[in-house]
Amino acid sequence: PGTAAAALLLGACGFHLQGRAPLPDPVKTPYLEVPDRQSDFVQSLRRALLSNGAHLAREKGQASAVVSIVKDNLTRRVVSVSATNQPKQYEVTYTVGFSVTAGDKELLPQQEVSATRTYSFDERLLLAKGHEDDVLRADMARDLADMVMRRLSSL
Repeated sequence: PGTAAAALLLGACGFHLQGRAPLPDPVKTPYLEVPDRQSDFVQSLRRALLSNGAHLAREKGQASAVVSIVKDNLTRRVVSVSATNQPKQYEVTYTVGFSVTAGDKELLPQQEVSATRTYSFDERLLLAKGHEDDVLRADMARDLADMVMRRLSSL
């Protein structure tokens, strides 16, 4: 009985488990206006929208809203170097800029979300680190897609 009561109270206040946020009507049929449909972020956002019940419009005219991705940028900088002046640690920042419109109405003004991670680098493990870089980028893209989804859910 205690678990059922807790679930009822949480549901009554609008609490939802992360990853399955209900999409409001204005963004149930979005069109994604993106510079690169194959980017890690765009693929993660598409999956997140579909898993939350969105029906992606193939054309702008069919959409309830247009989600415009104006920035999809990954940067990497050296944080520390070894005694031989080789990179030992990198900081990777993934930044996405976006806005949401419905016809002439601006639902979300242009804004940015970003994620930053730091990782160690060992030139002796070059192949493994290349794979780690791919996994890190995909993980950051998922985090950014989740951030955008939370903002879309608040409309």
